[in-house]
Amino acid sequence: MTPDDVRFLYAYDKWATQRVLNVLDGVSNDVWSNSSPVGERRLGAILVHQLGAAQRWREAFMQTGETSRPEREPLLSVDELRRRWRKEWEVLDGWLPTIDQDLLDHVDEGVPIWQMILHVTNHGTQHRSEAAALLTEIGHSPGDLDMWDLSEAQAKATATR
Repeated sequence: MTPDDVRFLYAYDKWATQRVLNVLDGVSNDVWSNSSPVGERRLGAILVHQLGAAQRWREAFMQTGETSRPEREPLLSVDELRRRWRKEWEVLDGWLPTIDQDLLDHVDEGVPIWQMILHVTNHGTQHRSEAAALLTEIGHSPGDLDMWDLSEAQAKATATR
């Protein structure tokens, strides 16, 4: 895996997460905090966990010494979740250009960093899918979240420039 591959995976992760966040307006508090669970988490908890996991992994990769745990706070509101994702993406936008092949090839506890990064983005896909299923049931589908759809959206955006 190359640094450009990693940047693409994070771009996809952001794009797909934004699609889910964009359809949360009008979701009732009951659905946000009390809807049918997927596993042991409900819609709001699923999306807050996705954020927390992404933050913790990024903090570990950057060796910040921080350990974000939004899951341990009272359930974030939709607006607060969006705000924290925007902040996380700002930090990622600063870090991603600094990723090099040495970092990706570095092995920590027997696992190359590139595999850890792949895990992080795949983990986001799992939880977006859970959230998308719950949202679709109530008429708030985020639409297609396939990586292919990002590639098509990027191609269209490039063609209109």
